Amino acid sequence: MVKISSKVTIVDVAAEAGVSFGTVSRVINHDKHVRDETRERVLSAMQRLGFVANRQARSLAGGKTNSVGVLVPDLGTGYIGEIIRGIDAELSLSNYDLILYTTHRTASKEANFVANLATGMVDGLLLVLPRNPADFISNLTQNNFPFVLIDHQGTGKECPAVGATNWQGGFTATEYLIQLGHQRIGFITGWMDLGCALDRLEGYHAALRTYHIPEKPDLIYKGNFFQQDGFEGASALLDLYEPPTAIFASNDVMAMGAMDAIRSRGLRVPEDVSVIGFDDIPQASLIHPTLTTINQPLEKMGRVATQMLLDLLNNPEKKTGRIELPTQLVVRNSCRPLREGQ
Repeated sequence: MVKISSKVTIVDVAAEAGVSFGTVSRVINHDKHVRDETRERVLSAMQRLGFVANRQARSLAGGKTNSVGVLVPDLGTGYIGEIIRGIDAELSLSNYDLILYTTHRTASKEANFVANLATGMVDGLLLVLPRNPADFISNLTQNNFPFVLIDHQGTGKECPAVGATNWQGGFTATEYLIQLGHQRIGFITGWMDLGCALDRLEGYHAALRTYHIPEKPDLIYKGNFFQQDGFEGASALLDLYEPPTAIFASNDVMAMGAMDAIRSRGLRVPEDVSVIGFDDIPQASLIHPTLTTINQPLEKMGRVATQMLLDLLNNPEKKTGRIELPTQLVVRNSCRPLREGQ
């Protein structure tokens, strides 16, 4: 019969198994130097006593928690889901567990989570699209606490981060619309305090300049990456005296919101207004019409960032920096050449 008690300690397990508590500690921390027979004896004793290792206590005792903290802004989009899928796939190949926290895009909550997790609850951190990482990165670096930023430029060339070629993606999306004949191209931005959103906007501006198309400030609507921003942004753009013939949204969920706004006016996508997004989340290929977008390798970004973090955990002295994965245009059915008279 299994005895379950919160008061069972590592010393109790050692006595039950007939080993030292140092041996029990090595078993808990997956030390490879413990003989298989001894390991089995300790694990059996832990099961009989109902012992559950406390991660924080293990860390304070000089061991590892064998867990990684993942901070995400929310759980409401395929964007986050794809990145987490990549993280989880890589962690499943190791002995690390995933502990997930949502910050709801609140900078203070983000900083508090990081401070708490870095006190020994986890061995390392993955931070997806952090708002103000400069607030805590210096402390993490000074304390040699392993972390990797995902979809963020970082705070310098040596800051460990994994992202994508956002500027190039913004340029490519705008250039594609221009090559279809569009010149009045509306743009709906993401959070303007995020480097990825700024880079996509700069790519848009660069493409217009390259093709000598006048830049019009009223064709830019500031959004926050939410679907409602896409709806409201497209509505505002369509209300202009000279509305755009194409809309580039800084992520796919805003592009979907823009398509809803276009249809609510009795207009059609792409016959009346072309729409292009950014990210290539799974839903992009399922909606009608299917969404032309810029593929950001989200699942691979999660995998690469996790590999980088695990490498830092195994090689604390290793120097690393930012990695950028390529973006590419995915042509589907939401864009078409400009019609004569549009």
